[in-house]
Amino acid sequence: MNLINTEIKNKIGIITLNSEQTLNALSLPMIEELQAVLEDWKTSEEIACIFIQGAGEKAFCAGGDVRRLHDAIMEQRKVDAAKVPQDCFDFFSKEYQVDYAIHTYPKPVIVWGSGIVMGGGIGLMVGASHRIVTEKSKLAMPEITIGLYPDVGGTWFLNKMPSAYGLYLGLTGARLDGADCKFLGLADYYMETSSKESVLNALEKADWEGDRYAIVSDLLKYISESVVTPESQAAAHASFIQKFEGITTLKEFREILTAYPEKDEWINAGIKSFEAGSPSSAHVIFRQLNQGKNLNLQEVFRSELNLSCQCCIHPDFAEGVRALLVDKDQSPKWYPATLEEVTGEWIDSYFVQLKAED
Repeated sequence: MNLINTEIKNKIGIITLNSEQTLNALSLPMIEELQAVLEDWKTSEEIACIFIQGAGEKAFCAGGDVRRLHDAIMEQRKVDAAKVPQDCFDFFSKEYQVDYAIHTYPKPVIVWGSGIVMGGGIGLMVGASHRIVTEKSKLAMPEITIGLYPDVGGTWFLNKMPSAYGLYLGLTGARLDGADCKFLGLADYYMETSSKESVLNALEKADWEGDRYAIVSDLLKYISESVVTPESQAAAHASFIQKFEGITTLKEFREILTAYPEKDEWINAGIKSFEAGSPSSAHVIFRQLNQGKNLNLQEVFRSELNLSCQCCIHPDFAEGVRALLVDKDQSPKWYPATLEEVTGEWIDSYFVQLKAED
């Protein structure tokens, strides 16, 4: 079975992530295939624009294949726990190359972000020139719950969100729907899932003479105009999120979060993820987003590659995946176990620049 299916219709290159059973989670072979197709189509006269979707109705892409990364880390620990497993380095470096390629692609890239879009799926979607969400879209960056941090350009796109939403989403893994994504700048168009055929048909009939970005924009605007975007839960909590603006410590973040008097289901879900998540990840995310505010896109992916590799030689990432996906006991033993026990030196060690031979 192909991990990626491709088709060309009247200069539209259609890419389908084809692993429905795993909710189209990104494996290294899938990333390599995607990279090859994008590279091939970049200069092809046959391609005017690209449309990326996931197989099935449930998900565009539920993230990366972290179970495989866990296995590579456990194997490496038997040999040399201080060395980054090659499989992990290959996965992250190639994933970020694909993300960067989409951000900087010389042709319109449309992503149909319906269903579940998490982690690595957001990495594929966020850099596209035309991002579509639907009433079934469910997005999140829940990396704190597995001892990781919002990578795939999270340093870039979370810092571009209004108010303190980026920090809040990074630290709580809060779930977003299609309306939230439009409000936060993660998506450009809100449509019904039933509109996909209309979009593809309109693209197939398009005359590609002229500004291709404008052609795609006009077409998607026309199709989405008849759909009313529902109220965004994220937008409804603007006054709550504003309380996190300008904070300088993670301790302040926790105090505001837990002491807020008007808690509701949305806020309580955020508190639950934050408190259950890796204390090291919480500190790492806070520093990542503060340090990365002024980085350009290349610098972001370079810093994230180093940080992801560091997560592979620190304890919590493998432990978080074990608890969630391997033993499925939902009881990770974080190290250190509490926010108070995490030292500045410990967090510094995550940001140490690894040498090539490491």
